[in-house]
Amino acid sequence: MKKKSSVSIVTGSLIIALALAGCGSNNQANSTEQNKATEKPTDKATNKETDKETDKKVTIEYWQYEFPAKVELINELIKEFQTLYPNITVKQTNFPYDQYNQKVATLVPAGKGPDVINLYYGWLPKYVSSGYLQPLPEDHFPTAEIESNFYPLVSAAKINGSYYAIPTAVRTLALFYNKDLLSKANITELPTTWEQLVDVSKKLTETDAKGQFVTEGFAWEPGAQLHHWYRDGLLHQAGGQDLSDDRRKILWAETPAGLEAFQYLIDFAVKHKVGINGFYENDSNAFMTGHAAINIDGSFRLGSIKKDFPDLNYGVAPLPSYKTKSAPSSFWANAIPKNVEGDKLKAASEFLEFLTSKEVQEKWVEQIGELPAQKAVATQDKYVNDEKLGPFISQLDDSRAHFFIDETQEKTLFVDATNEVLLNKVPVEKAFQDLVAKTQKLYDDYWAAVDKK
Repeated sequence: MKKKSSVSIVTGSLIIALALAGCGSNNQANSTEQNKATEKPTDKATNKETDKETDKKVTIEYWQYEFPAKVELINELIKEFQTLYPNITVKQTNFPYDQYNQKVATLVPAGKGPDVINLYYGWLPKYVSSGYLQPLPEDHFPTAEIESNFYPLVSAAKINGSYYAIPTAVRTLALFYNKDLLSKANITELPTTWEQLVDVSKKLTETDAKGQFVTEGFAWEPGAQLHHWYRDGLLHQAGGQDLSDDRRKILWAETPAGLEAFQYLIDFAVKHKVGINGFYENDSNAFMTGHAAINIDGSFRLGSIKKDFPDLNYGVAPLPSYKTKSAPSSFWANAIPKNVEGDKLKAASEFLEFLTSKEVQEKWVEQIGELPAQKAVATQDKYVNDEKLGPFISQLDDSRAHFFIDETQEKTLFVDATNEVLLNKVPVEKAFQDLVAKTQKLYDDYWAAVDKK
């Protein structure tokens, strides 16, 4: 992110030799450098001159949750980074997703946690208010450069005027469709409007003699991506707003658009009966196994399908729109805990800058399926014209990332509201009003605590 210096380029033979050395002995890397004492190597990912002979040896720890594809890629990237920075050793530590926040809450305040941490952007307000993180160093990540180079959705990582995290990749949602099931139903045109999505979903739905689903026309799982679809997609498409500019007030009920969007989402299960919560375990499994014809899911799913269901004949299309276009977006970002300082802070900043480089973003697309966080990388022809990636990238300029106070609690409240209608027959309007009131209380409690500090 910071201004790069011009230096001599390391020869191809040196790069190959270092790559073969991988994450091996630092002594080997240093020996190679001594043989080229007259040259200063260049970090290819950042084009930044490095001073490997004067930098102190330092070890930093990187944390992320146990997502196999990401764990494997980070291991590869650590080897590459350590080739470029032989005096910095990076150790990766992983925890199961459901244990991640607990580990952070226990170890970070005690100074025993990571030096760079990967976290969901929706956790940031809670992490910042708890004192777990420090703002990104301005000398490596100037605010003006972040806001110029990255998609606007990263502003969700800006709290009290400072950026606390930065992503390598971002996600947005799109419409996944099973080509074989659409062909079987003689559907030749993809839905581009709310009304068309309902009509197509009905035609694709198949039930048995007992009325049980054989194929969902539309995978309906509020606890997966649909609660995001509501906040940053349906609500805005209907003409509504999510939050006030100061992020303190929920605006869903300020216009009829909020209830209209909520009703539309509920009707897929209650009125149209084209999908139901928990079918084939969850929405993504139902789609990937061929038991759901349409699913709204994230770009991150591309990697899972490629690896686990390579024969699935599917396509991706932009989300259907209504009065305007809007797509939900989200991201996992990297941050630096508050107690990291000195040489560790310098090394952590170098590693974090490496993780946001153009080359790393491109590797992330290829191996994970998530989208580049920087506009200049994402808008390359090879991505924009890609059959699967293109529909996601085309929506990034119209995407939004909800500012979560507590992502887990907000999702739970939304799912509870849908269950009130579906299971307890509570009128949609009452369930919606209760949802708004309970969500607003979360925000009131959060900001009251912040204001006291």
